[in-house]
Amino acid sequence: MTDKIKLKIKKGDTVIVLTGKDKGVKGEILQTMPQERRVLVQGVNIAKKHRKPTQANPNGGIESIEKTIHISNVALLDPKEDKPTRIGYKTLKDGKKVRVAKRSGETIE
Repeated sequence: MTDKIKLKIKKGDTVIVLTGKDKGVKGEILQTMPQERRVLVQGVNIAKKHRKPTQANPNGGIESIEKTIHISNVALLDPKEDKPTRIGYKTLKDGKKVRVAKRSGETIE
């Protein structure tokens, strides 16, 4: 399937984790993967990765990396109240379509 999937959460948004081992942690979205419905959140879902020595990294060793998390496990933070909110859309008078926080009605840049 090559259907175009549209996510309401974008790169650079601040989100809060709703479930899992990192529940309640706030972070910024670093990357979105619409086809898999997953996002990469800064400081969330940290895993240890064993690296072999290479020319770029001659020591190798164990490094901590962020793994993706499913989009349903995060919620956008309301810009006004700093609490989780859902996202809606509104068309402004000039014809521009903007995202709106359902909790407070604030527009999201």
